[in-house]
Amino acid sequence: MRRRLPLCRARLRALATLPRSLFKPLLALWLALCCVASFCAASSASAAELIIHERETPLRLSPSLGDEPPSTPIPTAMTPTPPRTQPTPVEEDLPRIATIDLTAPPTDLWQRIRNGFAMPNLESPLVADRQAYYLNRPAALKVMVQRSRRYLYHIVSELEKRGMPTELALLPMVESAYNPLAQSPAKALGMWQFIPSTGRNYNLTQNWWLDQRRDIIASTNAALDYLQTIYEMNGDWHLALASYNWGENAVAKAVVRNQAKGLPTDYLHLTMPGETRYYVPKLQALKNIIADPALFGIQLDPIPNKPYFETVDMPATMDVATAAKLAEIPLDEFMALNPAYSRPLMPDNGNSSLVLPADRVSIFQANLVRHENQDKPLSLWKTAVLKPKEKLDAVAARYGISTARLKQINSIGPRTKIVPGMNLLVPASPAAAQEIAAHMPQPPVEQPAPAQNGHTNGHGGSTNHNGRHSGKPAKGSQARHAVATKSGKVVKGKKPAGKTASTKATPQAAAKKKKH
Repeated sequence: MRRRLPLCRARLRALATLPRSLFKPLLALWLALCCVASFCAASSASAAELIIHERETPLRLSPSLGDEPPSTPIPTAMTPTPPRTQPTPVEEDLPRIATIDLTAPPTDLWQRIRNGFAMPNLESPLVADRQAYYLNRPAALKVMVQRSRRYLYHIVSELEKRGMPTELALLPMVESAYNPLAQSPAKALGMWQFIPSTGRNYNLTQNWWLDQRRDIIASTNAALDYLQTIYEMNGDWHLALASYNWGENAVAKAVVRNQAKGLPTDYLHLTMPGETRYYVPKLQALKNIIADPALFGIQLDPIPNKPYFETVDMPATMDVATAAKLAEIPLDEFMALNPAYSRPLMPDNGNSSLVLPADRVSIFQANLVRHENQDKPLSLWKTAVLKPKEKLDAVAARYGISTARLKQINSIGPRTKIVPGMNLLVPASPAAAQEIAAHMPQPPVEQPAPAQNGHTNGHGGSTNHNGRHSGKPAKGSQARHAVATKSGKVVKGKKPAGKTASTKATPQAAAKKKKH
């Protein structure tokens, strides 16, 4: 103020020296400018204070715009703003939900199978019925799961390559209880239960030496090819599975009948044989058990998510006993991986291969080199010619085996005609016969027709639990399997004339079923 007063007095003196005509207007202008400057300074202070309050106070609607007045008054310049406080952290009382990383491969093959489930679930009381069936037979369920450990990785990998649901990896449990040597009275063979005609349609070799319907790799490729075909025909996995069991033509006709009656055409509404009616519920029941075994009181041992077996080229014609010995595995294990061979001798046709456990391939190759360097034979079997008037009993005695074993090795059945000059596979020594013959599968040739009302052969799966039997084919049907009554009794029928066989539900068949 002391510095401003002299300045004001000097300005007044300057104004006093002006003429009277200018003094009053200039004085009035100077006073007006001073008032304006004072007003602007006061307005700037109020604006700054308002900005501070707006920053510290959350935005609120005025009472005229909201439904209710604000719970607290808006602070003004005279109301002090309370200090801001940090929010109190909320503690989580519930555990976090476990997540599944589908980009990382699981270590357990069962989990990999669960991740690939893609079929719609079947809602039917028959599913609960089949769940009870499997759960009431824990020993059989355990054996079936144990068998599958050798083959599941390969089948799951093939399904994923084709973009197919991994539920189909459980289908051999329904078909054969995962027994590659399973055989039905309808002459269906292997894990996937192909009858001869369909096996030929899918290029599965069937001759005196081997039957690829039992081959792990070849039969799996054929089964997945067939499943893809019938799925494309139906556009529905439940109908495709019904076609796999009953025949695509039979399912197509059942769909047409429902369409003519104005009825739904899904699996649950079709009229079909008893076995086909229970077929998909069995697969759904197994899917439910595998999806959550703890819920059913079942413990599934983990299966490593890595290949169980690998293939190697067959070096030359060799017998199964020698191959198992070179791989240093039990003969039963070798036959479980190479079940296609019907004889103790495995002929090399130029592109033959052996299936061995993945951890035994290097051992087999090293032992094979050592065996060949020692000039040891790869086969202990040879061919004998039946002489005129010579009996099979004499041949069997000469080579130290039983007549029944000789017949088994050479697929000699009740209908086989024994003639001189007949070639017979015989062991080079009795020890070789005793070592191998008991482990060979019984070839499904020259077998008598099953008697009516007879039972299955007890191989498990479809050939045992499901009552797979030969039956009269439906007209025009191309069923892959033969179908039987629900009671497990054989229905006598004709040999399939077309691609496959199935059972036509007739009043006579229903009467027989009721009688049984």
